[in-house]
Amino acid sequence: QVQLVESGGGLVMAGGSLRLSCAASGRLFSSYTMGWFRQAPGKEREFVASISWSGSNTIYAKSVEGRFTISRDNVKNTGDLQMNSLKPEDTAVYYCAARSNSVVSSSRYEYSYWGRGTQVTVSS
Repeated sequence: QVQLVESGGGLVMAGGSLRLSCAASGRLFSSYTMGWFRQAPGKEREFVASISWSGSNTIYAKSVEGRFTISRDNVKNTGDLQMNSLKPEDTAVYYCAARSNSVVSSSRYEYSYWGRGTQVTVSS
């Protein structure tokens, strides 16, 4: 019943910014930890960021820490990933994910729900 839909992807030049959004739907979507992952062509899906239900606990991949900010709005049932100072190596399909656990996680194997992904392309 839970569905996640990403939006906000696109083409941006290096140094620019993008904000991705994740819209969650489903009656059982509550008190879930939310995460963002990305996958470049031919590469493994890698962790980007995770945020707890309350928003008080966040973790980031070393490659994006200081540049990306994860947030969520539990009233609107949405989650955002603000991406600043984008680099060409950030180019990937970005996926929103959720897990029925209050603890943040960087492991893609611990997330039960996934969006279809949105393409982010950063040109040099």
